[in-house]
Amino acid sequence: MTTEKQLIDKLYYETFLDGNPNLAPIQVLGEAYMEEQKKDLPDLSGIRFAQGEVYFHNKDYEAAIFKWDNIQNEWQPWAKKNMADAYFELGHLSTAEETYKSIETEDRTLQTEVALQLFSLYIRQKDTAAASQVIKETVAGNPDYENVTALARSFFEEHQDWASAIELAWDEAIRLESVKWYEALTGYAVKGVTQIKEPAFFEEGLFVLAKVDSELFEKLAAALWNNFKKSEAHLEWVMVMDRVIVRISPENIGNWNTLSGLYEESYLRLINGTYLISEVGEMIPSLLSNWMKICVSSHALAAAAAVISWNEMFPRTLNVATVYEAENKLLELEKQTDGYEEAVRLSNEVLHWAAKNELHVTKSLTWIMNSIKNQESYKLLVVGTDESGKSTCINSMVGYPILPEDNKALVLLDYDENPGIREIADSEIIEVERIEEQPSFRYQRSYHAKLDSSFLKKHRISLMDTPSINDSNEVLSCLHAADGVLFVLNANNPFTEKEQQVLQQIREKMPNIDVHFLLNKMDAVYDERDQTIVETKTKVKKNIPNAGVFAFSPHYEENSQGSDFGKFFAAHYMQKNIIIRRTTNLLYFIRRLIVYLLNKRIEKENSLVDSIKWNEEMLSKLNGAIHQIGDTESEKVQVMSRGYQSIKENMKAELLQKIPQILRGCSEYIKEDSDFGHLHLELNEEMNKRVEKYLTETALPEYYNYIQNWIGDCTAEFNDVQFSINEMCDSFNSLYDEEKLQLDCDFKVLDDWRRDADRLTTAIHWEKMNILLRFTPSQFLLKSAGKLLGSISQNKSMLYNKYKQYVETEDYHEVAVLIVNKFLQPFELFEKSIERDIKMFFRNPLAILNQTVEESRLEIASNKDELSKMRENPEYYQDPLTFFELKLRQNEWLDQKDSKIPV
Repeated sequence: MTTEKQLIDKLYYETFLDGNPNLAPIQVLGEAYMEEQKKDLPDLSGIRFAQGEVYFHNKDYEAAIFKWDNIQNEWQPWAKKNMADAYFELGHLSTAEETYKSIETEDRTLQTEVALQLFSLYIRQKDTAAASQVIKETVAGNPDYENVTALARSFFEEHQDWASAIELAWDEAIRLESVKWYEALTGYAVKGVTQIKEPAFFEEGLFVLAKVDSELFEKLAAALWNNFKKSEAHLEWVMVMDRVIVRISPENIGNWNTLSGLYEESYLRLINGTYLISEVGEMIPSLLSNWMKICVSSHALAAAAAVISWNEMFPRTLNVATVYEAENKLLELEKQTDGYEEAVRLSNEVLHWAAKNELHVTKSLTWIMNSIKNQESYKLLVVGTDESGKSTCINSMVGYPILPEDNKALVLLDYDENPGIREIADSEIIEVERIEEQPSFRYQRSYHAKLDSSFLKKHRISLMDTPSINDSNEVLSCLHAADGVLFVLNANNPFTEKEQQVLQQIREKMPNIDVHFLLNKMDAVYDERDQTIVETKTKVKKNIPNAGVFAFSPHYEENSQGSDFGKFFAAHYMQKNIIIRRTTNLLYFIRRLIVYLLNKRIEKENSLVDSIKWNEEMLSKLNGAIHQIGDTESEKVQVMSRGYQSIKENMKAELLQKIPQILRGCSEYIKEDSDFGHLHLELNEEMNKRVEKYLTETALPEYYNYIQNWIGDCTAEFNDVQFSINEMCDSFNSLYDEEKLQLDCDFKVLDDWRRDADRLTTAIHWEKMNILLRFTPSQFLLKSAGKLLGSISQNKSMLYNKYKQYVETEDYHEVAVLIVNKFLQPFELFEKSIERDIKMFFRNPLAILNQTVEESRLEIASNKDELSKMRENPEYYQDPLTFFELKLRQNEWLDQKDSKIPV
């Protein structure tokens, strides 16, 4: 055992035993101590150090501390460490910590031992941070020290300090090129904790591992890839992997099937419409080059197709050698899959992107794509001329008169337990009763008829009827929705020049599609049946050598013919390659969808421009209408208020004229035999009665009639206004092409006026006035004279004449003004409310117009903002479609391995 090991284990005292384990250490060390003291210059440090060890092992820690405390020479650092160990055992942790930290030494072993003891001390104190710090420093200072890295790993894992655990494993893996540490890292990656580190952290270690263990490299890289692919660091990780793969020499590349799949997955994710070209365009060429570099046979064809497709869309961005290698692989390799699932996935991605961006896709297009994805039946396209009788033939087969004789629509007929017919319009799918015979001039009619047909169910066929080939090319646009073609011929004149031309077009567009013939109306050539069949077959086989011809008549027994046609169908239409053909068909409609969406972008921009212009024009019109109604409102306030003021002034003038007359007329009440001492009271009473009677019986009814006539005039005015506003409203609604505005004025105002007029003119509240009891000089003299002289008979004649003269000649204007003001006072509130009521009449139309103005402004602002974004960032729309087209090209290249259809 080395001295260093003895010091670590506190076994230095064994050097005094001369290898004899039977000796008592205490006795031997005591004797050595006594012998050393006999020397002139005794050195007792080593003996004391050994004695302290013995005391420590016998748990006499205080005695051990006493021995070690007196050591001052080169043994002192180890002695201090041992003292700290004793304090630690005694539970004096703070003293132990202080003692450990006081040790100064250049001995790396001692430094490490002290650090490890501090590590244990901090763990006991549950000071995780301090323990972590000291173990990290220990590993950094002396990583090769026995068990120190294992101890650190265990500590980090126990406390789930994954960042520290990963750093430790990564440093050790690179330093030692250790498979054990790389396996630990793989475990961390599989656990999913490695994504707390940046992808660049793993770059150098992965490169080292590729040289050490190719298989483990794939496991670790794949585990890390799975960690990062769902995080924001995905792009950075792909770039890190690209830098690593570029540095790996070919001899270190293994059979990395998993990595090849992850490269493909990441590539497809980068071009799924989520990212812009500016974000990933520069990194994809490197990705594709490295994918080609490492791909295994199962992924090589996909990688090659991706490289060639990218090179077509973005020429000169890939290395020429990579493109050349891809072209060779595309020629050499056999296709592993039919590509159908990838095509379905791509179609769903494009449709999802369109829906997310609120882009309308015609129902007819999505309907056809969904019918292709439906694998429950074989899609047989039936074509023919007007004379062929194909619609009648189909009706006979399915057992229902579903199609009109001269069908002008595209109709898909398939089996369903719940029959029904749906019309596929541009923006909606509508349940209908029947298939319309007349075509639409706006669009090509399409129908989906679900029939409870035993023929369709038994043979698992869906029939697609198209307009006649005489006057429509619709059959050519439907070819890519079909699995096979049934060409219906008229037995009276089979395979005409027109039919041959259409067949040639079909063969040019879809050279691999199965085309066979049905010779219809055989009952019309019954006598020449065999000859007609032979001659038709001869003509047909010149164009399609393997074509079959089935003789049919709608007038023959249906079940027998249906059974025979089922056999004919099974024998002639190949269904084993149907998925390959449907993949081609689906890719065709995906291209149509992408082109449609590209055009939709232009349409949307133009639509926004038109919408902004139209709304601005409408805004101008609406503001004009608001000003016009506002002017009308002001005019009506002025006119109607003046009208009411006019009748009030007329009434006031009439009262001022009539009341004095009534008062003067009271002179007739005066008689020569009147009691002149009280006449002034009686006469005042009479005047009040006559005025009240006049106001109640004459003035109020007359004023009521005046107001009613005024209300009638206002009603006519309001009706004219409403008529004018209705015309305005109709004009706006015609522009909006909907009943958007309803500008009804508030005619309840007139009802309120009528009610107020009735209430105010029903009666008056008359309070008796002092007409003759006021203290004017004339009245005073008459009243005084009446009281003094009224009892003298010879004075009555004189008083009679004086009273009568006074009453008839008095100026009652002041009294009349008071009476008129009191009479008209209740009508003042009514007059003041006229302007407010007229404004209430106009309130609803103005509110609706102002609301519509605000809506128009908001729509203009929204459209301008959207248009601005579209023009400022066209890549947000165009880039996803470009990537969709890139994926489409990749699928088309793969499809060419099975299909000869040109793309």
